[in-house]
Amino acid sequence: MKISYKKLWILLIEKDISPATLRRDLNIASGTMTKMRRNEEVALSVLLRICEYLDCNIGDICDAIRMV
Repeated sequence: MKISYKKLWILLIEKDISPATLRRDLNIASGTMTKMRRNEEVALSVLLRICEYLDCNIGDICDAIRMV
């Protein structure tokens, strides 16, 4: 399985929040942001902080994609 953060980037656009603003407001490490841009796994605690910030559920910001 692979993770996709496409929903997160779309949600940020809809809410008019830049990735830089998200990173700054939540004090997310630049390496973590790079991992998310590359659709790599990040800590669940980071994803939960993002959900709280955006007032959404985890399924609203990421998807598990089955590898074929």
